[in-house]
Amino acid sequence: MKLFLGLITPLIAYAGITLLHVIIPVVKIKGYVKNEITGEVMNYRINGKFVLVASILIWFLLGHFHIVPYVWLYETRWQGLIGAAVIGLAYSFIIVCKHPSTGKSFLADFWFGRVKDPQFKNGFIDAKVWFYLIGAVMLQLNVLSFAAYHILNVAQINYGFLLACGMLTWFCFDYLTFEKIHLWTYDFIAERVGFKLGFGCLAFYPYFYSVSLWFTAQLPNPGHPAWLTVLFGALYLCGWVFTRGANMQKYFFKTAPDRNFLWIKPEVLSDEQHSLLANGYWGASRHINYLGEIIQAMAVALAVGYSGIWMVWLYPAYYVALMFTRQVDDDKICREKYGELWDQYTEKVKYKIIPFIY
Repeated sequence: MKLFLGLITPLIAYAGITLLHVIIPVVKIKGYVKNEITGEVMNYRINGKFVLVASILIWFLLGHFHIVPYVWLYETRWQGLIGAAVIGLAYSFIIVCKHPSTGKSFLADFWFGRVKDPQFKNGFIDAKVWFYLIGAVMLQLNVLSFAAYHILNVAQINYGFLLACGMLTWFCFDYLTFEKIHLWTYDFIAERVGFKLGFGCLAFYPYFYSVSLWFTAQLPNPGHPAWLTVLFGALYLCGWVFTRGANMQKYFFKTAPDRNFLWIKPEVLSDEQHSLLANGYWGASRHINYLGEIIQAMAVALAVGYSGIWMVWLYPAYYVALMFTRQVDDDKICREKYGELWDQYTEKVKYKIIPFIY
């Protein structure tokens, strides 16, 4: 029975998160992306941070009243991963097969997707908003369960492990607090919905991002000095400053081009049709937000305190592979869109991700 319940836990959780998304009051906004058919700016319903808080409260109450143990998601993590993988695969096949081919092979269409911005009832539920909501909330619930297991079952508490849990909690709250900002990011602007995005958010994101915790939740304090744990926390915040700062500066530029972000007055390259931001974060490197996400992932892996366990490095290794590949794709898209203006920008901002290095 426990095996079966573990397998269907993601299905129950995803249905509950979706219901909360539907019934909790929302902010209705227009994004940046235009509908490929109508040419109109897409509409979105945003309430992620409230859904996240409500989900945490439900998790706490279920544990407090001994309905579902706090450690359930940890104890059934492998079954949950399998169940989430089945959901992700099923969704990917359905969303790809119901839309016409792009002219590429089925495998290419299955991986990258055929439709760019699927929505239900003109934005009542947007697939990409829903993906990231499901992924972030389920990741947070997994992290809470892993932390509960560590606190309840390990005699020598590893405060670095709890810090890593705190980092991933910050990650989830940060994303959903600034949910509307991400409507101006690469995923919403450029990607289509297929296996990469569907399976990625429904299975990979909520389970793999916590991989550093999977193999260390049962381990005791490794004896690292407190100052080293604090240093890892500071490293995470440094990465967050790069990621959040860059995304916020870009959002301000897209929505209020003449407005300063913090103390930074926008420096603009323009050809009268398009404009590119060329200072501040976006003057340091073309994708400094990618660097920030890599640094954050490294900080999580370091904080758990068992750097000799190779599995804890899967999370930052994934981000390195993802971001360096995405940088190539993003630069290609920008070159096609902006033409000579992009050449001017790359001449001014020479570094792709890491200032002074790459």
